[in-house]
Amino acid sequence: MIPAMATDAVHPAPPLPGFPDGFLWGVSTSAHQIEGAADERESSVWDVFSAAPGRIKDGSTAAVACDHVHRHREDVALLAGLGVDAYRFSVSWPRVRSAGGLDFYDRLVDELCAVGVRPVPTLFHWDLPTALHDKGGWLERDTAARFADHVATVADRLGDRVHKWITLNEPAEHTLFGHALGAHAPGERLMFDALPAAHHQLLAHGLAVRALRAAGAADIGIANSHGPTWPASPAQPDLDAAAFHDLLLNRLFAEPVLLGAYPDGMGDLMPGDVAADLTVIAEPLDWYGVNYYAPTKVGAPRGTEIEFGGLTLPADLPFSVQDIEDVPVTDFGWPVVPEGLTELLTGFRDRYGDRLPPIVITENGCSYEGLDDQDRIAYLDGHIRALHRAVEAGVDVRGYFVWSLLDNFEWAEGYARRFGLVHVDHDTQTRTPKSSYRWFRDQLRAQGSRARG
Repeated sequence: MIPAMATDAVHPAPPLPGFPDGFLWGVSTSAHQIEGAADERESSVWDVFSAAPGRIKDGSTAAVACDHVHRHREDVALLAGLGVDAYRFSVSWPRVRSAGGLDFYDRLVDELCAVGVRPVPTLFHWDLPTALHDKGGWLERDTAARFADHVATVADRLGDRVHKWITLNEPAEHTLFGHALGAHAPGERLMFDALPAAHHQLLAHGLAVRALRAAGAADIGIANSHGPTWPASPAQPDLDAAAFHDLLLNRLFAEPVLLGAYPDGMGDLMPGDVAADLTVIAEPLDWYGVNYYAPTKVGAPRGTEIEFGGLTLPADLPFSVQDIEDVPVTDFGWPVVPEGLTELLTGFRDRYGDRLPPIVITENGCSYEGLDDQDRIAYLDGHIRALHRAVEAGVDVRGYFVWSLLDNFEWAEGYARRFGLVHVDHDTQTRTPKSSYRWFRDQLRAQGSRARG
């Protein structure tokens, strides 16, 4: 049963433009952020990180989170009521390693299929088992091999019902925030010595693709985060800094997968037999997932720490991140720039040509407070229209997933940020669909009506 809506009506808004037949509409979550039931699985690096004083801004943990493990039937009903085609969730590696852990995902997949919602699992979303981290984690090549074993186990259990798979979520952020800057788990501040973590995650992706193919999968992608990098000025130091930022956050994670090569000599900094590894990393994909939130304005280094997006960026970075002026911001302080999505997708099409497979937007969303969340409606409306402009410009886009279904544990922010279409009272676990839930539901109905017409 779906709980009462936040409001009986959503402020009138013009319908979204029609997307091609077969376009996939969905919502996304991740295991550590919603599942809870931490005492029913192995420890992850995020459990250890969250237990350390001062790591999580509100001092919270995800031990309970949204209690999704015990309330997943209620959440599947919310998905059915929303009318999405697909649900992107992640499979907790620590849970799979625990007795009976895969039983939960068996039940979840069965229940999704029963209501006609396609399950789209992500096989790694940052929650590395602590036992593997203690053996070196992503800094060690063996972790990639252990991940391939994990993928084979999950595919063997779920592959008869799951047909669309995602290998990794945002290896760029996991490398930068978790291993270089120490702002996320596992909390390492290695700066450029974190590059092996990038390489081994990419290798794990390639090995996962091979494991999924061996299990018969034919619809595989990755969820990489990308956004345009905007130079702070036409001055050469700013242009150089912006180019390096684009290299580090966009090209370093796209080009090994799409082109089978590291950009601008970055492969020389990676461990092992890089040429051989790249043949694995570049295993062909059926589609390429993009998580988009905003562009980044970048200039030459300023030699001082910078507060940006809830993080403190160190003074010794080879670039500075600057505010984008004269645009709205979310409650998280992130700029709202829908046209950046069009720019990103057309830019990828121009940069990678026929090496770029069809694209799926695997995350796009925003943090706002309140049940009558008209700002979220405006955000989603603007970004879906920007996505449509990319489709009109000839970019092959096959799907769009909103982040997120539920208000959740927002990593180092704890419960202070709300990205959900559904409000979660973290004291009572009461779910209340917001105005944006009803708006998105109505827009999906209109898309379906146009497709049938």
